[in-house]
Amino acid sequence: MTRVLVVEDDPQLVRALVINLQARHYGVDAAPDGATALRLAAARQPDVVLLDLGLPDMEGVDIIKGLRGRSRMPILVLSARRASDEKVAALDAGADDYITKPFGMDELLARLRAAVRRTEDAPLVPETALVETADFRIDLLARKVVRKKAVRDERDVRLTPTEWHLLEILVTHPGRLITQKQLLQEVWGVSQTNKSNYLRVYMAQLRRKLETDPSHPRHLITEPGMGYRFEG
Repeated sequence: MTRVLVVEDDPQLVRALVINLQARHYGVDAAPDGATALRLAAARQPDVVLLDLGLPDMEGVDIIKGLRGRSRMPILVLSARRASDEKVAALDAGADDYITKPFGMDELLARLRAAVRRTEDAPLVPETALVETADFRIDLLARKVVRKKAVRDERDVRLTPTEWHLLEILVTHPGRLITQKQLLQEVWGVSQTNKSNYLRVYMAQLRRKLETDPSHPRHLITEPGMGYRFEG
């Protein structure tokens, strides 16, 4: 059974989410504030988190960082905040998706299924699957990325499941143009193939984490109007 942690202080919305999730055979825990959310996440080990940003005791971004520090489970933000900088801050902190309120329950459940599917359906790769560039090294088997800052100065790069999925698709097809539609369909599902803004946000995140000069990327290349390409 997939276990969902709902972090939300609106009792009516919590009740609606719990009823809908349990009707579809999800296990559900609910937390009305950030402190409870972090405690339940440690104790119950949920498979996915639905997180409201406007909680009474903590900023949602701080909760994302707290959750991400201990787990790679998908985090879907549910928020009435529509400003672009709010979305970018949540995604940069480690959220995997951002859903603005009010939302349709069918859309939420579809995104939830997609997030869980991305973590469950990670492709098997051979033990020697290493991708090496001058700036970073990717171990596809260990699902690990190391940034090379200088000689004998390496550090692990923490990626969200969505960032990893996107990077994995690109690096396993080096030099090949992967269209926006292909990436959106593979990473976010068929219903999201017109959401090109998703790609722009996540590619910007990956470049900030991996490229020496994110504004002039050497490895994660944009083909304007078409898609993206990885160069080793």
